[in-house]
Amino acid sequence: MTAEPRSFASVAEDHLADVYTYLLYLVGDRTVAEDLTGETFERALKSWRRYDPRRGSAKTWLCQVARSTALDHLRAESRRRRREERWARETGSSGESRFAEGLSPELEEGLCRLSAGEREVVALRIVLELDGETAARMLGISPTACSTRLSRALRKLADEMGEEDV
Repeated sequence: MTAEPRSFASVAEDHLADVYTYLLYLVGDRTVAEDLTGETFERALKSWRRYDPRRGSAKTWLCQVARSTALDHLRAESRRRRREERWARETGSSGESRFAEGLSPELEEGLCRLSAGEREVVALRIVLELDGETAARMLGISPTACSTRLSRALRKLADEMGEEDV
């Protein structure tokens, strides 16, 4: 008698904490680990039909997907940091507005305190008014991760500026 195949939902429920813990140790940041966990399960769901239980446990397979997701993220962040550092060296600090004319000094300062990734999602979604799916594709992340990143960036900006300045 062969065991009935498990649903993705039950496997995901059983191993959510395992995948999150693995990613937390891999990236060392709770927020990033949460984002990557969501992206991992999104990727895993898309490729669930290719999972073969004879080749390894569901937990092992999910951790492999998580590792791939984390490495993609770390490579992208490394490239982003290099671009930002190169831009900072090339432009220097001239005292003029870094982002756009007409921004308050408080908003300008708040934007400077955001990470490059946070500023990027704000630029795509708020300044350029791209829809979530398009922005997510540009960033190479899931629409859910894009929405979460935007929400956190805006919350951080509001905290940096003080609610009354936003």
